[in-house]
Amino acid sequence: YCSKEVYNKENLFNSLNYDVAAKKRKKDILNSKTKTQYFHQEKWIYVHKGSTKERHGYCTLGEAFNRLDFSTAILDSRRFNYVVRLLELIAKSQLTSLSGIAQKNFMNILEKVVLKVLEDQQNIRLIRELLQTLYTSLCTLVQRVGKSVLVGNINMWVYRMETILHWQQQLNNIQITRPAFKGLTFTDLPLCLQLNIMQRLSDGRDLVSLGQVAPDLHVLSEDRLLWKNLCQYHFSERQIRKRLILSDKGQLDWKKMYFKLIRCYPRKEQYGDTLQLCKHCHILSWKGTDHPCTANNPESCSVSLSPQDFINLFKF
Repeated sequence: YCSKEVYNKENLFNSLNYDVAAKKRKKDILNSKTKTQYFHQEKWIYVHKGSTKERHGYCTLGEAFNRLDFSTAILDSRRFNYVVRLLELIAKSQLTSLSGIAQKNFMNILEKVVLKVLEDQQNIRLIRELLQTLYTSLCTLVQRVGKSVLVGNINMWVYRMETILHWQQQLNNIQITRPAFKGLTFTDLPLCLQLNIMQRLSDGRDLVSLGQVAPDLHVLSEDRLLWKNLCQYHFSERQIRKRLILSDKGQLDWKKMYFKLIRCYPRKEQYGDTLQLCKHCHILSWKGTDHPCTANNPESCSVSLSPQDFINLFKF
């Protein structure tokens, strides 16, 4: 009888814990669903790494992420890839540096990016890779809960991981439809124009995908000069010499060399628009944003920052 009574008490205790956990999870999910984003009137931020008489403390990555206008930037085709790359770098190694508000803004901006891709059906692979990077990082960090690794409740992070899986499923279910209007297609263009357009692609995977559309395009996508230019665009001559691969005919196999090089070295990054850092007043902003600079020629003081340079600004 005693053992039975203890058993019933344990069941009651477990059920109470379960109810409390369920209510807490429901509350955390409700808080996570809040779409409130914190906007500031100024679209720039002063980057300072130490305390002065005028400014105390230092500028953090989360503060910069909250203050700079990333929501508008993703709507600009010149800035879209830049923001996506920045989100990927933060997902890889900087999630623990974000405050609670910065985390919420990060997820809100990511959601806007996913919705934009689902609507216009462009940059699908780019966002798939971003979501996979974020999910992998969260799986690693969530396992270390209890060691002050992530800011926020575990239930909130689990819900965010479920949201990421849902976004991945939506991207996998995209069915790209052919436009209804009739007219010239890419294959109707002269071969010289088709090859000229292919030379504008900076990712070898896009060339491979394009070559799978039609037999004629496959022949063009195997052009040696095309892959040679791609290798020389992304990598230095010294890097290329270290990874030489010969074909059966005794010629350099530039296509195989390209895919071997991208596994060994980072590819060259090029963006239509980037964040600018004013060397005179140390203000960070998007190009064309007005900021209180006292220099005679503010444009001459601005330096373009790559996404990695942006991250490095906040490594103290």
